[in-house]
Amino acid sequence: MKRLINGVNLNVLEQGSGALTLVFLHYFGGSALEWQAVMNQLADEYKCVAIDLRGCGDSDATETGYSVEDMADDVAALIQDLSIDQFVLVGHSMSGKVVLQLASRQPKGLRQLLLVSPSPPRPEPIPDKDRQEMLAGHGQRSAAEQTFEKITVRPVSDEVKEQIIADNLRTSTSAWNAWLTLGSKEDIADQMVSISVPAAIIVGSDDKALAPEVQPELTIPYLKNVTIETIEEAGHLLPWETPDELAAFIRKKIAG
Repeated sequence: MKRLINGVNLNVLEQGSGALTLVFLHYFGGSALEWQAVMNQLADEYKCVAIDLRGCGDSDATETGYSVEDMADDVAALIQDLSIDQFVLVGHSMSGKVVLQLASRQPKGLRQLLLVSPSPPRPEPIPDKDRQEMLAGHGQRSAAEQTFEKITVRPVSDEVKEQIIADNLRTSTSAWNAWLTLGSKEDIADQMVSISVPAAIIVGSDDKALAPEVQPELTIPYLKNVTIETIEEAGHLLPWETPDELAAFIRKKIAG
């Protein structure tokens, strides 16, 4: 389903029903499809909404509008458009930073933040060499395959591998370049003091895209009420690699 939000058609996956809505956001170079296996397990208890951010997945691409604040604006407007009352924000990697920015606005109805290997509120520590390689290689299947090998640890099916590569390749150049040159470098740490809901972080022990130690160094010090857990022998793409463990984590954290 597509919804016209802030002048952009955003693709949205909806599943399940319930008084509480889980709003799922994806990683850099990904799409809402990464959450399908997780949503399948939670839709009997909650309404699940997964969003393709602008320029990603099946959403429209624009030339501009890719700052962390812009992406948070899109998510906030979509939540309002869908008349969502009570919700939990679930952000993965890049969108973890978007979730933190949106949460700092204290939106009505927000109950909790669940952050999966999140990009921190401080500038993300991407080595300059890696940043330049990602900028130069975007749109090339060989580069997308190399990225896949780096960001996954547990085996996935051939079908899932192809979807991960396809999502990488269909990310618009505008969205891709904006995150690497601007969004990932943004520092929103001073806004974190305004977050009033609890947060829970989960990471893969063998994450080579955002090392687990990034969280205690660049995320946790800025949050007042936060916990962290680790999934052993897992990489950066937990929704694809470990959907069962991730669904159990989400269910546990919501239950309190």
